[in-house]
Amino acid sequence: MSKKLKRLRNQAQIVFNSRFIKNLSAAERFEFLQLCHRRTYKEGEYVFYRNDPGTGMYFIEDGTVELTFNIGEESDDQQDSEGFLLETSDSFGALSIGYNLRRRSSARCVTDSTLLGFFKPDFELLMERHPQIAVKFLQTLSNIALRQLERATNKIEELSDPYTAIKIEFEAYYEQSDSGELN
Repeated sequence: MSKKLKRLRNQAQIVFNSRFIKNLSAAERFEFLQLCHRRTYKEGEYVFYRNDPGTGMYFIEDGTVELTFNIGEESDDQQDSEGFLLETSDSFGALSIGYNLRRRSSARCVTDSTLLGFFKPDFELLMERHPQIAVKFLQTLSNIALRQLERATNKIEELSDPYTAIKIEFEAYYEQSDSGELN
């Protein structure tokens, strides 16, 4: 088997197994894969930084990536951060596709890594070419976002009280509607 064919099979396997597109058929996943971009990163290189605008999601083809959350002031001091290690076939950053969000973490390559990127312009192209695939993808992202909201609200309620948890949700809703973001 040629090296290129082997690489394509590996990429397809990674994308096909992603929880972000699990509701797509094999043909739809193939269309999605066609819009991904292969990027290589060196050990220690950052894919993005906390508070950067979210521009896309990534699938790890090869390597290890750490998502770090700085506890104190923003710094490169690894002692002041906590994180999660992601490895080959994991994915991250998907909510940046469907929502205009800033990055909640920094993503740093722990090893030399190869990532498949799927970015907002790729999503726009997917919407033009295959709107049904784009809708299915957004449905999955919305379900993930709603589960995250529910868990965060439950945690806020646990740490404070139900009124504070609901108040925070409604304040966020009214802030967005006042700025015109919900149109």
